[in-house]
Amino acid sequence: MNMKLNEWIIEADLTSLQTAMETGSLTSEEIIKAYLERIHTYDGRINSILEINPDALQIARELDSERKVKGSRGKLHGIPILLKDNIDTKDNMHTSAGSIALAASFAAEDSFIVSKLRAAGAVFLGKTNMSEWSNFMSSSMPAGYSSRGGQVLNPYGPGELFVSGSSSGSAAAVAANLGAASIGTETAGSIVGPASQHFVVGIKPTVGLVSRTGIIPISSSQDTPGPIARTVRGAVILLGELTGVDEMDPATLVSDGRLYQDYTPFLDTSFLKHARIGIPRHYYRHLDDERRAIMEAAIDTLRNEGATIIDAVILHVEQQNWNNDVITYEFKKGLNSYLSQLADSVPIHSLEQLIEFNINQAETALRYGQDTLIRSEETILTERTYLEKKQAYSELPLKQGIDYALDKDKLDALLLPGDVDGLYIAARLGYPLISVPAGYAVNGKIDSEGDSTKGPFGVVFSGKAFSEPTLIQIAYSFEQATQHRFPPKMIP
Repeated sequence: MNMKLNEWIIEADLTSLQTAMETGSLTSEEIIKAYLERIHTYDGRINSILEINPDALQIARELDSERKVKGSRGKLHGIPILLKDNIDTKDNMHTSAGSIALAASFAAEDSFIVSKLRAAGAVFLGKTNMSEWSNFMSSSMPAGYSSRGGQVLNPYGPGELFVSGSSSGSAAAVAANLGAASIGTETAGSIVGPASQHFVVGIKPTVGLVSRTGIIPISSSQDTPGPIARTVRGAVILLGELTGVDEMDPATLVSDGRLYQDYTPFLDTSFLKHARIGIPRHYYRHLDDERRAIMEAAIDTLRNEGATIIDAVILHVEQQNWNNDVITYEFKKGLNSYLSQLADSVPIHSLEQLIEFNINQAETALRYGQDTLIRSEETILTERTYLEKKQAYSELPLKQGIDYALDKDKLDALLLPGDVDGLYIAARLGYPLISVPAGYAVNGKIDSEGDSTKGPFGVVFSGKAFSEPTLIQIAYSFEQATQHRFPPKMIP
């Protein structure tokens, strides 16, 4: 690789990559080659990439030729994007959710968001490793592990630091500068959690803003794909390309008239001077001293930039238990539907067959067991009982959760620590979240679950449904005022 390009590609954002191609100083093919060499050199230590798209270079060449003849398609023309391995692509890459049971499965069609990204000129560089079945397989399986890909490691401290959430490969790869940006998916914390732990930006959109068609599901109530990038601008550019009403995903019908295809006009630092931000202290109590100091510094930054801080805010659902009955019912129904449509050559076509396959391949497939899969298969809820439980599951958070707190104190957003504890209420309601780098914990400790609290840490901004424009303005202002992110020191 050209040494100058090798140095420049580190921390290059989507805008600078696009400018380089527009001015003719770089081609998409050269950019793809640079990232492929970085993957070859560095990914062996962090295991973030599950497979490379064998056609990436050819696609880049075709897009370079198209640019010369017809001009650019827009902000993503020729930009290399990584995809989580539960997102369907009709090409020479597999879609497996990290499972060896689907290791040879090719999708019959592009997912809705993949078709949109292809039309925008994105180059799919590869699929990222993930928590198998989006961490809905085993209660003892660590985040970032899959039987097909092994364990994702954090580039800031491989084998030492927490990776968090099922989109850990998508976050680790972007953090390590192995791709321009990536797409993850979230049910409860699986985009913003890994983003926080890897010093990158993650946007979990409102459920319904971005289609789930062609994505291996967990929960029809809570699932959504979303962007991960090194900057707020990069994540925002990608978000605008993902939105759209999809007749195959009824959840997106409510976004009609409420979505934007370009969120970059909201990259505005002036809004923060008028913002009111609440601090739900309940979700700060578990933090160690160093991460608590990071959160206090973030509050001070927001206040110094002109925001009004309301401290403390109480959400009356803070102590409510998580209801797994709703999620396990939706998982079984959604997964059976997805698996039933796979090609005859694929060895499984139902959750029951998946469990049996894993038993027969136990040495490889069941390192951490499959108690969550078994519990889902055994669920006996009727449709009526499920609907009743779902209503109860959402009713209290809706009446006494985020909307209640924001309306009571006339708030624009809540500020949460970038771990999963404070993210479940937004997950239940399908509300948006944005994670932004906030500081680096040098000492840290081992928490109650055996995870290190050292390393990168992010803040998460939470708001009402379809409040992405407001959250983007706040997140961008915070990022521009702090600039906490720095790249990891990569060792071959």
